[in-house]
Amino acid sequence: MIDMNKLLGQLLGSGVAGGLAGGVVSGLAGSMLTSKKGLKLGGKALKLGGVAAVGAMAYTAFQRYNKGTTSTLPAKTADLIPAPPGTAFMPAESDDAANESLGLTLVRAMIAVARADGRLDAQESQAIFQKIQSLGLDSESQSLLVEEMGHPVDMDAIVNSASSPEIAAEIYTASLLAVDVDTAAEKGYLAMLAARLRLPSELVMEIERQVVAQKSFAQ
Repeated sequence: MIDMNKLLGQLLGSGVAGGLAGGVVSGLAGSMLTSKKGLKLGGKALKLGGVAAVGAMAYTAFQRYNKGTTSTLPAKTADLIPAPPGTAFMPAESDDAANESLGLTLVRAMIAVARADGRLDAQESQAIFQKIQSLGLDSESQSLLVEEMGHPVDMDAIVNSASSPEIAAEIYTASLLAVDVDTAAEKGYLAMLAARLRLPSELVMEIERQVVAQKSFAQ
């Protein structure tokens, strides 16, 4: 069985979770896996693990949104609150199936937004495959990423996987982490995703603040 938590953590911590920013192939839809510069999460988030890091950002955003502090206090790295296990944000540690399912959903969300710019040609696909190989993943994880990158973007499937508002917030969080939002296609995709996930605009802004606060530029 693929360890989705580990896979997600490697994607977030390797510097590949970022925008094109002069990537390997110009005009590449799969910018998440081809960025030379990219963005990666700061240490505190990564210590939680891949799924837990995304859950913590969504959970912290929800807490600030519910308390009405979203517009008065800036988000800081130190403010990150881990999502309690066994809640809608984070399955119990013993529930392997739920954790794997959530991890796969978040990886698919990241890939979808990274491909919002268009389709992959043979050269672009090869560049992505080489980048996947460089991540040091096991063969099963590599095969999963290659397979997922080959699928057409299906926003319906991503939206339908949001079984609760909490999961919806995590899907949006993971999507934001996958790109440095600097193209009209990415902005349009994320705006539509937030709308279809039925996330309140104030919560969306707070999630965006959390992601900015937790990202650090890869050197």
